[in-house]
Amino acid sequence: MIEIIILNYLEKRLDCPVVLSLEDGFKESRFVRFERVGSSKTNLINRVSLAFQSYGSSLLDAAKLNEELKSAVSELSALEEIGSVKLVSDYNFTDDSTKKYRYQAIYEIYF
Repeated sequence: MIEIIILNYLEKRLDCPVVLSLEDGFKESRFVRFERVGSSKTNLINRVSLAFQSYGSSLLDAAKLNEELKSAVSELSALEEIGSVKLVSDYNFTDDSTKKYRYQAIYEIYF
């Protein structure tokens, strides 16, 4: 599963927790969460769309973590399992209902 490869890579590259889901009682204010939002396969080439959410204690902290994340994800193509990485978009994605600051980056990853 490509998510496990990316999770293991990001855990080594980022100085914060990286999770696939938020469990009850999760207390960290600075972390990255990501999930699959789409995928396809053409001529034996897999493509996955992933949404990465960078959370911070302030909007500036979330923006800085987003930049660190983008730097790390852009280097995923150095892994043997990854063919290419494309940033589709990134933007402020603050959760108004919980008042948690976050940025979201959408990537297409081919493998």
